[in-house]
Amino acid sequence: MSMRSKPNRRRSTTPRRDGKIVVRGVQRDRPDLRKLSRAVIAMTQAEAEREAQAQHEHKGAQHHHEDTADE
Repeated sequence: MSMRSKPNRRRSTTPRRDGKIVVRGVQRDRPDLRKLSRAVIAMTQAEAEREAQAQHEHKGAQHHHEDTADE
């Protein structure tokens, strides 16, 4: 039986459901620009979604406040 130097990791092609991004460093002569760009895009999308949700919640709270102030 041979011993492995690296653990066997299952690679997922689907986005993680918990929303976390995991980054593992690997020494390379040249960076993997495709992986790097995908990570930056995922982080930007997540940030935009958080901002949109916060804005939606803020507008909903303002609308509710205006409705109760008229009464």
